[in-house]
Amino acid sequence: MNSNRKAAKIVGVLFILAAVTAVIGLNLYDPILNGPDYLLKGSEHANQIILGAVMELILVVSAIGTATTMFPLLRKYNETIALWHVCFRFLEAIIITVGVISVLSLLTLSREFVAAGTPDPSSFHSSGIILKAIHDWTFMLGPLFMLGINTVMYSYIFYKTKLVPRFISILGMTGASCVFICSLFVMFGVFPQISFWGAVLAVPVAANEMILAVWLIVKGFNENAITTLSAKSERKAAI
Repeated sequence: MNSNRKAAKIVGVLFILAAVTAVIGLNLYDPILNGPDYLLKGSEHANQIILGAVMELILVVSAIGTATTMFPLLRKYNETIALWHVCFRFLEAIIITVGVISVLSLLTLSREFVAAGTPDPSSFHSSGIILKAIHDWTFMLGPLFMLGINTVMYSYIFYKTKLVPRFISILGMTGASCVFICSLFVMFGVFPQISFWGAVLAVPVAANEMILAVWLIVKGFNENAITTLSAKSERKAAI
């Protein structure tokens, strides 16, 4: 297996891994993020919540992995956009990590609440509201705002170079626009992220990532496009 074929398979697997761990992680967080009794439920489901944090950390690693693995190919077309893509993907990963820290801190708060017996809950709830708000904002800024920017950059290069079929690139740019617009609507309070319209606007980018992942695993990158890109890159280097 040549290096480009191997890279394509790695990117495809990482896209699928990122999607799966993101969904699992969010579901595992349910006891501590939802419901009025989250301070009690969090401590009761501590291992479940920690596992959710592990899932999101795998998501972080997968997101960085897709960017760094694609970088050598993307830079052959436009090194600036390729660098931006890596930087914004790292920023997305940092934002998600902050969200993980907020959830684990909320778990610590829950344990302290239970250990205190029957304390005045108001002070605990005040801290809990802040930590939950941090998670909600990072959940919006990472998987929506930053994801939209990242996706449009690599999809644009894919479209221009034909590294993958153009219908996938077009779906990627469409999905990126949808989640970016969704992030603005959520930010300005038009509708919540977990809502009907939030789900509708997230479908195109989710479909793009899964179709792209399967294509890369089965077909790989277009070798003719890679050859053309390599030739252009060599000519630029020689000038």
